[in-house]
Amino acid sequence: MLFRRKKPATLSGRLREFLWPRKGFSRGVRYLSMRVLRLSSSPHSIAVGVAAGAASSATPFIGFHILIALALAYLLSGNLIAAGITTALANPLTIPVILVATYEVGVMILGTGGSGALTGENILHMLGHLELMHLWEPVLKPLLIGSVPVAAGSAAAFYFVAFQAVKLFQSRRQVRRSSKVQPRTAGSANGL
Repeated sequence: MLFRRKKPATLSGRLREFLWPRKGFSRGVRYLSMRVLRLSSSPHSIAVGVAAGAASSATPFIGFHILIALALAYLLSGNLIAAGITTALANPLTIPVILVATYEVGVMILGTGGSGALTGENILHMLGHLELMHLWEPVLKPLLIGSVPVAAGSAAAFYFVAFQAVKLFQSRRQVRRSSKVQPRTAGSANGL
């Protein structure tokens, strides 16, 4: 085998690698960001796609983020690939934070503070007994209402950052390409 380890990985080594990759989590983030930056589209189109993906990731519709992002990007003439890639913002590590943030913002907007709030035990009990109608007022309504400003804020922030990053990346790429082309054309002109 060409790419086989000299020494087989132990069970503890494989478990450690699964929980914390050897190259770290930043490698995946860097790969996805470079993938978005290298898209061949206008900075505005890519930034709209990134904003659509960020906005859909800030909603409580787990499992439908990519469909929401693609629909938003399509309606706003954004880059669909950038929208799909950016939905990776909603992952198992960030979803609890997003849900808590949207819930807290929703409770703050509705002003239900302590009266309508439920504990985690109560929510799990209602979910276990499929009492979804009782969850609407104290949980689902604040989640939905709170997701609107959180999604709008994240979309605006990600649009601005993505637009500036793509614009800078594409201008630097253009300079690099033109500097590589000039010596070739000068050399061919001297040879004639």
